[in-house]
Amino acid sequence: MLEMKAVRMDFPADANIIVGQSHFIKTVEDLYEAITTTVPQARFGLAFNESSGACLTRAEGNDQALRDTAVRNAQALAAGHTFVLVIQNAYPINVLNAIRNVPEVCTVFCATANPVEIIVVQSGQGCGVLGVIDGSSPKGVESQVDIAWRHDLLRKIGYKR
Repeated sequence: MLEMKAVRMDFPADANIIVGQSHFIKTVEDLYEAITTTVPQARFGLAFNESSGACLTRAEGNDQALRDTAVRNAQALAAGHTFVLVIQNAYPINVLNAIRNVPEVCTVFCATANPVEIIVVQSGQGCGVLGVIDGSSPKGVESQVDIAWRHDLLRKIGYKR
């Protein structure tokens, strides 16, 4: 029998969250190095749910409150080989390539500042991630005014020239 549930991620309003899947205990150390060498000013907490051996939630980070937040979210998911990164002073776009290049990272489920729910299924063996609900559903198609706003925003925050 399978049980499905939506697990809401809880993180600070001025932070982003990245949730993914990896396959090895050294994930926390390798992701720590990837983040600190890519965006040295980033503040973050990281948790990884081990899925064999002791089956512990492993944690790292350079900010205790964000580390604790990552651990709470990872434990709420209870899905093996899943990592949760909560990051401030950087955006996911700044670290996603570095995260994807960590050899043990299998996939990234989401990277967002939006309210997010992770869809988890539980079997007799354990829990796994099925998918993500990131933010809200679209309310329409952008107009010329919306296109101009998007173009201006990307230039204002330095992502386009």
